[in-house]
Amino acid sequence: MTEQKKDLTTLIQKQQTERFASYQPSKFKIRDIVRWYISRKVLPPKAGYDSFKQTWFEQIDLTLPGDRVWWIGHATTLIRLDGKFILTDPVFSKRASPSQFTGPKRRTPPALDIAELPQIDFIVISHNHYDHLDYNSIRKLIDRFTNITILVPLGLKAILSKWGAKQIIELDWWDSRTIGKFTFTATPAKHWSKRGLFDENKALWCGWMIQSDSNNQNNGKSLYFMGDSGYCSFLKEIGERFTTIDLALIPIGAYAPRWFMHSQHIDPQQAIQLFDELHCKSAVAIHWGAFELADEPIDEPPELLNSHKADRDFHLLKIGGNLAINHLEYGLK
Repeated sequence: MTEQKKDLTTLIQKQQTERFASYQPSKFKIRDIVRWYISRKVLPPKAGYDSFKQTWFEQIDLTLPGDRVWWIGHATTLIRLDGKFILTDPVFSKRASPSQFTGPKRRTPPALDIAELPQIDFIVISHNHYDHLDYNSIRKLIDRFTNITILVPLGLKAILSKWGAKQIIELDWWDSRTIGKFTFTATPAKHWSKRGLFDENKALWCGWMIQSDSNNQNNGKSLYFMGDSGYCSFLKEIGERFTTIDLALIPIGAYAPRWFMHSQHIDPQQAIQLFDELHCKSAVAIHWGAFELADEPIDEPPELLNSHKADRDFHLLKIGGNLAINHLEYGLK
């Protein structure tokens, strides 16, 4: 191979590896990853796992009326908006892992099984980590709901197509797609992507703004699903572009130790800071209580959120719990 071809090959490989380098992905040094793995000591909840489940799990009730969100567990929520059902980052498996024999084990079950779901119209995916994009769950969903539309950030359409999905919409940050009465917009996040040994940051990561009846601002509702993100200043632009956020789904878990996790996951105090900076009307805490992905015990995130949220309308639902989605002007809770 000539030197010119070698240089071209090296450039192509670098571009593929750093495809989304300009999107400010979370950065890690090998020595920090090793240090974290060596020092890891995940503590159980204070009263034990059985007691935690009894405290934070309730029977789901899908008969409740109106626009509503149900927390299925972790980052998986079921949203009913204007008569349609939307799933966020559906993970129903027992482990957040490429294998169901090893990897982070689910400590609390999902609120229901895929077979118990109502007719699902849309799925939004934030990124490709195993606790957000699960092969077994996606396969079962597309087998059951053959006309489902899946919205993903750049770089994920190929893998969803390989898994059998037919209707896939792939968007860059700030790109929008209107489908019927809904507008979906991919929003920025401070995170990264990886599923295998050689695909780091070859797919994008994002949050999602979901707007119903966007041509009628008096009746339309806006729901923001943050996905995964570390805190960063450019998240404020979401609140500047979307001045009404009726409900935000904000992660509060997988934040410890801060020296390692701060660039990829917010903690409960930062979740409240973003609630204020984005001028959210209400919020539901997600991304906690199911998988032990960091060093904090799974009962710590709700304790910290409660200690900081004061009178903000920031809800800690039980797995299976729900919250009505009300428009800002109505002033309802």
